[in-house]
Amino acid sequence: MEKEVETAIVTGASRGIGKAIAFELAQNGFNVVISDIEKTDGCEENIENIDELGREAIFVKADVSDRDQVEDMVEKTIEEFGRVDVLVNNAGINIDKMLTNMAPEQWQKVIDVDLTGVFNCTQAVLPHMIQQGGGKIVNISSMSALDGTPGQANYASAKGGVISFTKTIAMEYAQHNIICNAIAPGFIKTRMTDEMPPGLFRNRLKENPLGRRGKPEEVAKLVSFLVTEGDYITGQLININAGEYI
Repeated sequence: MEKEVETAIVTGASRGIGKAIAFELAQNGFNVVISDIEKTDGCEENIENIDELGREAIFVKADVSDRDQVEDMVEKTIEEFGRVDVLVNNAGINIDKMLTNMAPEQWQKVIDVDLTGVFNCTQAVLPHMIQQGGGKIVNISSMSALDGTPGQANYASAKGGVISFTKTIAMEYAQHNIICNAIAPGFIKTRMTDEMPPGLFRNRLKENPLGRRGKPEEVAKLVSFLVTEGDYITGQLININAGEYI
């Protein structure tokens, strides 16, 4: 009997790291649900490229901070593919301000998307993974959670919470063969780093032992390894930052 094609949900997948993850998982045989708050031209291109691989991809619009939209996303995944084997919690935003200049709503918005969004999506897929007999969850954290980046009290706090959340989920659901890990990307070529002030950008580049930004595709390959080969890896935070430690 031929093995059923597995399905992955990737949030924040219209561009950047999420887009690369979606394509990489399709290359490794997964059908993919690409979720984001908007459908970009790059997203449409990604769906076409995945189709050329012989895999299926659909776009589902969802704001991960909205519980109803998340539940609708998971329901549409089950309706389309009949299962959900992998969840990659990649969706995130940043609103950088020094703490004395940070409005309460700016704090809360980042927490709602970057941390509560991970909670919403994970809780929504867990019953399906338990019923299937297992699943893989990868949460995208950040190097900012570890190095206390100035101007990112909200972002660093949310991403730090993602690490603790990951460890707890790994412990709670190992009995159901559910694997949960986190990845902390460093200086990766994304829209966020593209928009850095020139001076800050040059300083970050000087601090980087490899002297370059990482590629979204390099993060995607790590995600792919964890969900295809990492059956005995759970509750871990894996850094991908070119050895850029303080």
